[in-house]
Amino acid sequence: MSKLVTIFGGSGFVGRYIARRLAKEGWRVRVAVRRPNEAMHVKPYGTPGQVEPVLCNIRDEASVASVMTGSDAVVNCVGILAEAGKNGFDSVQAEGAGRVARIAAEQDVKTFVHLSAIGADATRSSAYARTKGAGEAAVQAAFPSAVILRPSIIFGAEDDFFNRFAGMFGPVLPLVGGNTVFQPVYVDDVARAAVLGVEGKAPAGIYELGGPDAKSMKGLMKDMLTVIRRRKLVINLPFFAGSLMGWSFDLVKKLSFGLIKGPITADQVKLLRQDNVVSEGAKGFADLDITPVAMEAVLPDYLWRFRPSGQYLAIKESAKNLRHG
Repeated sequence: MSKLVTIFGGSGFVGRYIARRLAKEGWRVRVAVRRPNEAMHVKPYGTPGQVEPVLCNIRDEASVASVMTGSDAVVNCVGILAEAGKNGFDSVQAEGAGRVARIAAEQDVKTFVHLSAIGADATRSSAYARTKGAGEAAVQAAFPSAVILRPSIIFGAEDDFFNRFAGMFGPVLPLVGGNTVFQPVYVDDVARAAVLGVEGKAPAGIYELGGPDAKSMKGLMKDMLTVIRRRKLVINLPFFAGSLMGWSFDLVKKLSFGLIKGPITADQVKLLRQDNVVSEGAKGFADLDITPVAMEAVLPDYLWRFRPSGQYLAIKESAKNLRHG
């Protein structure tokens, strides 16, 4: 029998790439999610029965223990960018991460990989960064040999970063934190690092994962606009305006009982005040013998649909060149 890995949040943006890679490596993959009926897209990653979604709530002790039974490895990809109901930053990213790691240790799981984020710090004012830091500490306390991955902003076909900004209408693109620097990393590169951790090929510790290019938010948006062949005025809003917007959107969300969600939260504005790049001296892709993929090699593959003529733009450009030739 092949080895079994349980991936918490394995149907999400990063988790699905990890699940696909491990299935190709011959692992049996158990995808632990809150809504298994919405995770059926992971089943074709392997042969029939090799990849299976199972019901699990990371906030529930018995639920976590039951889906982990018999696992040789565990990956925790669960994280949230905004709180919703009982799924708060503390309950999911701090307590939830600690719970998964502790139960993994109790069940003698051999390897453990935890997905965190650059900027994770239990002393930060941002609840997202603070709970990511608390989650790391809880994981290391319960499972000292864990591999912790801290990626910068992650891009890929299903991302909620470039896709969101590319889909915005209007001649103006307003930004909060336009001068904040990011080091975008390709989602499948993060998955490759996670697989090394699962297979015991990466020494224990924290790895900060950033792509080959570090650019400001404004620079990234200009690159994105070049790819989708659109012209927009990119405006950098001051942080006090962003904070006011975030606070207002948070209030509307609260008053509407979560039905109306704004484009940014007050906590995300706090995050944007600090650069999101690999720290000097941190372990990273080089220590894992992985050469990260550059944005320009991937963005056109999935942002083409935002171009004025979609997939037909290349044909129109080619015809125009022929006329001028």
